[in-house]
Amino acid sequence: MAVVKLDSGYNIGVKPEACSLVTRSPVSPPKKIEVTQNKTLPNLAIVSTGGTIASRIDYRTGSVTSQFDASDILTAIPELKEIANYRTIPLATILSENMTPAIWQDLARAVFDEIKGGAQGIIVTHGTDTMAYSAAALSFMIDTPVPIIFVGSQRSADRPSSDNAMNAACAAAAATSGLGEVAVVMHATTNDDHCAIHRGTRVRKMHTSRRDAFRSLGLDPIGTVAYPSREVTLAFGAVRRGTQKPALHDRIEPRCGLVQFYPGMSPDILKAYEGYAGLIVSGTGLGHTGTALIPQLRTLSDSGTVVVMTSQCLNGRVCDRVYDTGRDLLAAGVLEGGDMLPEAALVKMMWVLGNETDTKKAALLMQADLKGECTRRSAHGL
Repeated sequence: MAVVKLDSGYNIGVKPEACSLVTRSPVSPPKKIEVTQNKTLPNLAIVSTGGTIASRIDYRTGSVTSQFDASDILTAIPELKEIANYRTIPLATILSENMTPAIWQDLARAVFDEIKGGAQGIIVTHGTDTMAYSAAALSFMIDTPVPIIFVGSQRSADRPSSDNAMNAACAAAAATSGLGEVAVVMHATTNDDHCAIHRGTRVRKMHTSRRDAFRSLGLDPIGTVAYPSREVTLAFGAVRRGTQKPALHDRIEPRCGLVQFYPGMSPDILKAYEGYAGLIVSGTGLGHTGTALIPQLRTLSDSGTVVVMTSQCLNGRVCDRVYDTGRDLLAAGVLEGGDMLPEAALVKMMWVLGNETDTKKAALLMQADLKGECTRRSAHGL
């Protein structure tokens, strides 16, 4: 099957025998256009990890190429010039599934350097698949007086339905707003009417391909950005600009795991985590596993592994004092994870155990609300 790219940006497959070879002159690379920025506007930094805030189709190869230079970005998305001045830092060029705790550390240091250098807001471009993990990681690793906005694109720039330009403009608007925490900014609906601002520790990608894939869980979004007006509205509970003094806490413990319980799961699977510093269990309902797993969980806890229970339900909170299984888990040393999302709990555990070696103190920190990842009570319907 031969793949043909149409003028619309979409691809179709045709039988090879239906194709004719046409010889054309080589395509010259586009000339670089120098863009003048407005020095009276706020100064933002764009730290790229390989996301598609601005990209273009290379018709010589048929691939989409991410752009890291400020001139390239502003040429691709001219609307950004109306919002701020930009300095670009190409930190990494990876698929988001290849993100690692070590790159989180590099990212946190790069972002913190830009904050100390006077940036009035930070935009982090990131692939969408693991963006929630990275946003949670920076939430714990940086105390920030300015907005740190993660943004990505569900659909590449060569597609007519691409969301990259609107997401980028809304992210820039959020980065110049009165926000003072780490957030994810992405389409709030399938229409091009507004983006949602999600707290970095309460957001999850909930769809593989929809433009409004990201959702806040356990609380409403902490703000919105209307489009095309780019008017930012912050919720009452959003952390405001200047509330925190800048600080970097970049130590992290990578020897942590996340396992999801399923019916019939063998206790032997948990043996793979022996020697780990911490383990997050994504249990059923109120935070349960099969009783056959409890002795092995006790073994892990007794050996010094911090074990925390979260729920696969995503909404609501863990309570292991209702059923016998839950009480047995507590007796085995398993900690209740409240309403933390499993992935946010994993990142928090890496950070907590990287900064606190005393397991009792670490346990207290895991159950404390540090960056909005835990709420004291679940709202009705959430």
